[in-house]
Amino acid sequence: MEGRIIERILVVDDEEGQRTVVSQFLHKMGYSCDMASDAFDALRALDRNPFDLVISDIRMHGKDGLDLAREALGKYPELCFITMTGHAAQYSYNDIIDAGASDFITKPFSVGELKAKIDRIEREKQALRELRTANAALHATLDDTIDALASSLEMRDPYTAGHQQRVAALACAMAEEMGLPDPVIDAIRMAGRVHDIGKISVPSEILSKPSRLKENEMSLIKEHARVGFEILSKVRFQSPIAKIVLQHHERINGTGYPEGLRGPDILLEARIIAVADVVEAISSHRPYRPALGIDTALHEITKNKGALYDSEVVDACLRLFNAKDYKL
Repeated sequence: MEGRIIERILVVDDEEGQRTVVSQFLHKMGYSCDMASDAFDALRALDRNPFDLVISDIRMHGKDGLDLAREALGKYPELCFITMTGHAAQYSYNDIIDAGASDFITKPFSVGELKAKIDRIEREKQALRELRTANAALHATLDDTIDALASSLEMRDPYTAGHQQRVAALACAMAEEMGLPDPVIDAIRMAGRVHDIGKISVPSEILSKPSRLKENEMSLIKEHARVGFEILSKVRFQSPIAKIVLQHHERINGTGYPEGLRGPDILLEARIIAVADVVEAISSHRPYRPALGIDTALHEITKNKGALYDSEVVDACLRLFNAKDYKL
């Protein structure tokens, strides 16, 4: 039936009469269903064809329905599962839910009872689908916001055009090399793209000055981390993007800015962006000097590993360039 969340159902029971009755119920409700005589037959069926829902007896010869639920949901996490039992007193609700089942039904049951269970699961799946759609739309909006902010800075500072993007790409590659989870890598990507957004408050003539900055000019530059935090803290990110930007010039030994944080007091994401930022900056051309090259950049982070830069982060960066031929 068009528009249904659940369309294809697998009925599992080692009693032929019981699985036939349940299948007939489902056909009356308009569902397409297949049957399996035990857990092993069910797992083979799941490997062959996609199903939206499994309705399985618990007590079966060989592997029982709870073991089936655990194994099937381990392989197919989007699958829904209803357990059936005529021995409800032998199984607690927690046992059934801990196995991953969405619901259970006690034999004998009516068509109406089974339909109510399936309808509830469909409503929950629909709500989850809508939530994911909303989250995806929000994420896209945040991405657009990040890109707009990054572009606004690069229009004012042509010498660092592309710098934020290259830092973000390197930082993400380092995070992947460290085995960090996808949400953390995504936060690093977003923060990396706008880590210098606070420089929008710095006069253009200072950003593009072709000589070394004076002390008062450098003080203005150093404010960019805090200004960036103030700008980004007004946006409702799911990750601490503003705080990562605030801390990306902090150093492990406390000699960084703006707060002089040390070691684990600095967010890991900020420690990663800090190394990527240094490597990219040293490797690239600046108004006051030519590019110094990747060898000089890698020497800098190696020399100051554990003092200025996080050791694990530096090691990940070195592996990328030395063993995996990473290119900026």
